[in-house]
Amino acid sequence: MIQAILVFNNHGKPRLVRFYQRFPEEIQQQIVRETFHLVLKRDDNICNFLEGGSLIGGSDYKLIYRHYATLYFVFCVDSSESELGILDLIQVFVETLDKCFENVCELDLIFHMDKVHYILQEVVMGGMVLETNMNEIVAQIEAQNRLEKSEGQGLG
Repeated sequence: MIQAILVFNNHGKPRLVRFYQRFPEEIQQQIVRETFHLVLKRDDNICNFLEGGSLIGGSDYKLIYRHYATLYFVFCVDSSESELGILDLIQVFVETLDKCFENVCELDLIFHMDKVHYILQEVVMGGMVLETNMNEIVAQIEAQNRLEKSEGQGLG
């Protein structure tokens, strides 16, 4: 099961934080900091899997991450998840963001937080993977966009 999804920039500023396990906000902030420091100190040519930090469960959990341009996408998962499957899921999530925002960048995550969370909910909900087919995810997002436009026109 996925315990948390964290996206932060090269300076450790969180851009997307989603926990699927209940933690007090102070602990969540410590987890983000600890995860950033664990991932940042790793070289780019090293494996993208590492043991979870002490706050999120230690060796029972794994941090699986990818570094794209200025953003780190980190999934914290328990031992029941496949590392390669999660790496593929990160790739699907990033490609979906890229398709929806046409060359996604850090500013898209900041200024369109609601849309980013909606895309994430199409991929993962409650810590469980819902969809891995990018075309299906994009189709659902386009349907949502059409619905929002039609509701907006009905109000005016």
